[in-house]
Amino acid sequence: MILSARISLIKSSPTLAITAKASALKAEGRNIITFGAGEPDFDTPDNIKAAAIKAINDGFTKYTPVGGIDELKDAIIEKFEKDNGLKYHRPEIVVSCGAKHTLYNLAQVLFEEGDEVLILSPYWVSYPDIVVLAGGRPVILKTDVENGFKLQPEQLKKAINSKTKAIIFNSPSNPSGIAYTADDFRKLAGIIRETGIFIISDDIYEKIIYNHFQFINIAGVMPELKEKTILVNGVSKTYAMTGWRIGYMAGPEEISAAVAKLQSQNTSNPTSVAQKASVEALRGPQDSVAQMVAAFAERKNYIVGALNSIPYVSCMNPVGAFYVFPDVSYYYGTTHNGKEIRGSTDISNYLLEEADVAVVPGGEFGHDGHIRLSYATSMADIREGIERISGALLKLKK
Repeated sequence: MILSARISLIKSSPTLAITAKASALKAEGRNIITFGAGEPDFDTPDNIKAAAIKAINDGFTKYTPVGGIDELKDAIIEKFEKDNGLKYHRPEIVVSCGAKHTLYNLAQVLFEEGDEVLILSPYWVSYPDIVVLAGGRPVILKTDVENGFKLQPEQLKKAINSKTKAIIFNSPSNPSGIAYTADDFRKLAGIIRETGIFIISDDIYEKIIYNHFQFINIAGVMPELKEKTILVNGVSKTYAMTGWRIGYMAGPEEISAAVAKLQSQNTSNPTSVAQKASVEALRGPQDSVAQMVAAFAERKNYIVGALNSIPYVSCMNPVGAFYVFPDVSYYYGTTHNGKEIRGSTDISNYLLEEADVAVVPGGEFGHDGHIRLSYATSMADIREGIERISGALLKLKK
């Protein structure tokens, strides 16, 4: 069978593939501890589920406007003004089937063949493929641990040219958990303002932050960039609603109209019932968010300390999201059963085979010296999993 050329340019999501592989091994009876999941392990709060049930009982199960119901758009507008100090109007908001869908839609309406899109490494695994599918060229700007995995102004200046169409920021970040401060963004915003490129700000982990870190995005730092900035967010991570598939964007009306036009030809509207549930998520009690973040903070503190106690493993302490991104490269060049461990894929396979622990190779995020672990799992599994990882790594000899 001959498939389209474009599908050969991308790969399946590695994080979903790891989760599927771990699930298959569990089904075979293996006691697999999974650190691969990119979703909260908490249940959706009861008030949100109740709103969905009411919507079903009220018969709210038909098509809605393509870009989302006005009630949800208004709740999103309220959220942006309250949390971010940014004012938007209904025509500037589009609700889609998850933040990933929002990002895909944006790429399709913004990028053309040959357009360059700046992506900061380590990056979320889907950014490059989403750009490629739109005909664009991902330009990877590698950050390093010495600079806190943050883009430096000099790097940005060198990277921008006449072909540069946009830059993607993800703060807090998947996989590193780093986040940009207002001062960080100020140093970059002046450079971006002079060039006129678009900014896509993926703020999906906005509410999952620790140690009193103050979240801000680049539009909040420099309001004059608002007309070139598209904010992407959703209810998935904050409200443990990954399966409900509701993401949203706020941006210039012309771009939002184009996204809605595209969406009218692919998914039509996001799920009606999930939209009603999302209204409740945004407008209802927020206690569950604070409780979830407190639990994540406890797990974070433990897993960072435990990883750093393993000889030759180094792990930054994240300020947001629910991932750690330890450097395990010391163990590259070792062998196991006659097979050399050459990089993050090899060591991830080794941990799965030897320790029954599933992690995601850092190479998938643009940093092969690392692996990613999600601590969106129980403290018991975290303790046992890190003990297994430590034992497996210490078996490897230089």
